[in-house]
Amino acid sequence: MPSTETRYQRGQRALADIDGEAGQKVIDALADIAPDFARYLIEFPFGDIYTRPGLSLRDREIATIAALCALGTAKPQLKVHIHAGLNVGLSRDEITETLMQMAIYAGFPAALNGLFAARDVFASRDETARNIATATPSQPQYKT
Repeated sequence: MPSTETRYQRGQRALADIDGEAGQKVIDALADIAPDFARYLIEFPFGDIYTRPGLSLRDREIATIAALCALGTAKPQLKVHIHAGLNVGLSRDEITETLMQMAIYAGFPAALNGLFAARDVFASRDETARNIATATPSQPQYKT
């Protein structure tokens, strides 16, 4: 039986699976300036492309990280997709190797900028993990 899921619903699901909160933050940031563009972003890349058979989400994120690094002009998007790569199972080593590979095809400056973006993402995730590990649970409030 064919799915009744719309491309928008499919895109929302894929965006949440891949980018988590970061993806929704991008969509929310577009609400006041270009809500139609936010819809296009959900429907086309995530609803139509990311959900196609043929490549795993890991493979798609490797390709996306490489392409964004090679562009050299999309550092915020590169960081989002480095987070996404980690979310879908890429290791830090796999991301680092992907970015180093870009030195051959996109040049050393692009690879360096990509590696520095990865360093920022890795540090951010380490900081978040430390904060979670050291957080003390709040005490329950009892009425007297």
